[in-house]
Amino acid sequence: MAIEAFAIDLDGTLLVGEDIHPANIKAIQRAKAAGIHVMIATARWSHIARRIGAELGINDLIVCCSGAQVHDPATGLDVFDHRLPADFTAALFAICNEERCVATVTFDDHVEVKMDGDGSNFAGLGDEMSFTPQLSAKLDNPPRIAAIQGSGCVARIRAELGDVFAQTVNIFDSIGPTGKIIITITAKAATKGAALNAACAHLGITSVEVAAFGDAENDIEMFKAAGHAVAMGQADALTKEAATFVSLPHDEGGVAHAIDRILTTGGL
Repeated sequence: MAIEAFAIDLDGTLLVGEDIHPANIKAIQRAKAAGIHVMIATARWSHIARRIGAELGINDLIVCCSGAQVHDPATGLDVFDHRLPADFTAALFAICNEERCVATVTFDDHVEVKMDGDGSNFAGLGDEMSFTPQLSAKLDNPPRIAAIQGSGCVARIRAELGDVFAQTVNIFDSIGPTGKIIITITAKAATKGAALNAACAHLGITSVEVAAFGDAENDIEMFKAAGHAVAMGQADALTKEAATFVSLPHDEGGVAHAIDRILTTGGL
């Protein structure tokens, strides 16, 4: 079956730090010219994905917040939207407020960053982002995703909340922009795999017609849903095992290497 769409992760896959590998830009342009949908599929929020999409000249659906949201830039509407449960959010915020950590929490169109200090040393805040010294649950606007970095805080979250909320939330390892492991937390129904299925239904294709690209644990459900799964060469062993093809590392143009193979041979 022909590949009709790509679903491409950002950090550790399409991006090297905050930059797009030049080979990936060229390959995506070739894919677009060939009529293939190019969807960004990221743990980050829609604003970042839209900015990167504009840089690439693509305007396809965005799987963001690690699968908690599928956003259509063309209409400004969401195709898929799942939020963290209120009881879990309250318990999570209490731990984050007690521990040293960087907690990035995405709500509707706003992202809060909780970290130690006054936030003055936190560079790169987009207009949609703000610093807060303490997280506060908002019943009228529950978060889509929380991304947490900080060994003590992460250990407490896993120990105190992991089993208790195992039926209602996902806690996955992910790769942040700096290359460090962070945990991404979403509602149970919110995975990149479920979001990919919703995106495909909206486009009128099946997920079997998709090649998914990723590098970390939160990409595995997307790999399971897709007909083809491309792991970056530096990915961990579990992610590589879930893939149907292991490409070059992300900093060697791993996305471009796989796309060129697909465009040349029709498959992987």
